Amino acid sequence: MSASRSEGDEALVNEVLTDDELRAVLTRLGPESERDAFGLVCRRWLRIQSSERRRLRARAGPSMLRRLAARFPGILELDLSQSPSRSFYPGVIDDDLHVIAGGFCNLRVLALQNCKGITDVGMVKLGEGLQCLQTLDVSHCKKLSDKGLKVVASGCQKLRQLHIAGCRLITDNLLHAVSKNCLNLEELGAAGCNSITDAGISALADGCHKVKSLDISKCNKVGDPGICKIAEVSSSSLVSLKLLDCSKVGNKSIYSLAKFCCNLETLIIGGCRDISDESIEALALACCSSLRILRMDWCLKITDASLRSLLCNCRLLAAIDVGCCDQITDAAFQGMEANLFQSELRVLKINNCVDLTVVGVSSVIESCKALEYLDVRSCPQVTRQSCEEAGLQLPAGCKVNFEGSLSESDPSVDRFF
Repeated sequence: MSASRSEGDEALVNEVLTDDELRAVLTRLGPESERDAFGLVCRRWLRIQSSERRRLRARAGPSMLRRLAARFPGILELDLSQSPSRSFYPGVIDDDLHVIAGGFCNLRVLALQNCKGITDVGMVKLGEGLQCLQTLDVSHCKKLSDKGLKVVASGCQKLRQLHIAGCRLITDNLLHAVSKNCLNLEELGAAGCNSITDAGISALADGCHKVKSLDISKCNKVGDPGICKIAEVSSSSLVSLKLLDCSKVGNKSIYSLAKFCCNLETLIIGGCRDISDESIEALALACCSSLRILRMDWCLKITDASLRSLLCNCRLLAAIDVGCCDQITDAAFQGMEANLFQSELRVLKINNCVDLTVVGVSSVIESCKALEYLDVRSCPQVTRQSCEEAGLQLPAGCKVNFEGSLSESDPSVDRFF
């Protein structure tokens, strides 16, 4: 009898509630498990749940993708990316992209990182079919060139984020196409695209005036002309700039950032060996209310003056890397505690600063109570034993890295840099 009543109640619910009312119930559910359970009630509820799904991560061929497109017509974000260490061959191929272009025409976000099987043929299909696309990540899809991605740029003019890191066949020609068609671009990740030059970055700046984040690390043909142009055009919009190992970038770029980019939060200039104190001091004053992350390891002209200026002026600074800047000494940190200065610094990398001693580390600890990670590898005068003998009391929860290969990284630090 109880079972009969339950079946009757269920039938009554389906008769009384409209599809819109059931959708309202679905939106009030919290964890994904609850939303999945909603679809197990009956076919009608499954259909409603499927129609409301917006994100999908899958590993499927053309036949399965067609079924997914039919079942989940409201998908806005599709992730088919592969792990670089566990990629399977051939993985996603051009035929899959053809299905995506025809079946997920409302797609806003498409992730295809490390899909090594896709070529320009598939990109052409995406460019022709996904006019609403706003974010595309094809990082490390090594067969892609300007030819296919230029069609994406012309067909997906609402594009705001484009990630092409590791696509070494890309040249300035793509940036010209992006500048002409994708006027609302906010984020470009092109690390390792080492055929890009100042001409391409300048062309990008001509059309894309809203760039917030630019990563052209290891693009060693880009120097001051391109960076100065993007700094002037993007101005207060630019919040993150990554130029790791861009050896042609020098003081002119830093002065330009100081002049125009007052909201800059993240700057990566590790390996830019021509940058010196004067420009960094100007940046510290200009971006004192915004700068949070600064990496300038292997900037060999940097001295105590730069680090002292950054620590004293940039009160929001959360992470800084001056590893292998061998002119850094204890003087960079002296006087911090005397001024009752309390830094928000959480990560400090001063590895390979050979003149640094326990005295300097003591000043850091005294003034940086929020410190979570301190890297003093290959600092011969700062060892575990010398710190213990000096009676240094580290902030609670702070990890100190005394030893290990400099090529090793720490996940808790990688998120900053």
